[in-house]
Amino acid sequence: MPPASKPLQKLGFLTIGLFDEADPRRGHESTLELLELGERLGFDSAWVRQRHLQFGVSSPLAVLAAASQRTRRIELGTAVIPLGWENPLRLAEDLATVDILSGGRLNPGVSVGPPTHYEHLKEALYPGTADLEDFGHGRVQRLLDLVRGEPASDFSGVEGFEVYSDRVQPHSPGLGGRLWYGAGGLRSARWAGEHGMNLLTSSVVRAEESEDFAEVQLSQIRAFRSRHPDGERARVSQGLVVIPTDGASAGQRARYEEFVARRMPRTAAPQGPARMLFAPDLVGPSERIAEQLYAHAAFREVDEVAFALPFTFAHEDYVQILTDIATVLGPALGWRPPAG
Repeated sequence: MPPASKPLQKLGFLTIGLFDEADPRRGHESTLELLELGERLGFDSAWVRQRHLQFGVSSPLAVLAAASQRTRRIELGTAVIPLGWENPLRLAEDLATVDILSGGRLNPGVSVGPPTHYEHLKEALYPGTADLEDFGHGRVQRLLDLVRGEPASDFSGVEGFEVYSDRVQPHSPGLGGRLWYGAGGLRSARWAGEHGMNLLTSSVVRAEESEDFAEVQLSQIRAFRSRHPDGERARVSQGLVVIPTDGASAGQRARYEEFVARRMPRTAAPQGPARMLFAPDLVGPSERIAEQLYAHAAFREVDEVAFALPFTFAHEDYVQILTDIATVLGPALGWRPPAG
């Protein structure tokens, strides 16, 4: 096995939190149980993906607020909240509230761009103002300023028996340094660096300078750090789909391999007008996955990961995969669970 350039420092995982439309509570409870399991296994972080008008978690902050009361140590993240659906001021209030409830463990990840299928839902989302909304980086800047304590109002003081603040309340002082940007391209990676955010890189990138996934992701990481005040120390988390099979049954291994084979064709070339590149899913024994990761140019640049769980597996599959990641794959990458 090729030696790692440095041991993995932070091990995380990401789940979409699927549910059955006829029984949504069971799916949400499954998600919370996985977050609790992640803490017991020693994971440093657990992340929830957001989906709107689909059968996945649509309100990650509500789920993470619940998780904050069922865990005590594990960091809780969103990967990512698409800001096109959000009012930055209201979101800033929710982020700060959940961060306070969690004891400072929230890691909000966000992205920009118009909502998916915007032409079909814009009048429900922004009646009367749909064509005036700004879905660019200015929306992130508003959120950053508000979370970091910049004024939201030009009025503060006492009015009758009511006391008003000119900034978002509650204010969580450390939260501004734990905001992450989910970048798919070089421009967004540079912007995130210039504005002191952390960078989330996933299994999907935009093919701009190359059609080699690892090279594209590496160029984004380096572009981000070249613009960040912390330079090479700026935080980057990589999120690939990994499916270790060390503790899997024969039936699970067969299903996992079929899942990966079905998705493999999309990794052969950039997809669609945006030329999106998909990383191959990594499936097999942890030793082999570790070798593949050590050979991945972008992985060698990071010391944090949030491995993505496949979308459509059963709860017991996720338990097996998370257990193998924490007990076999993580240690093979130099990671050690926290003491105590």
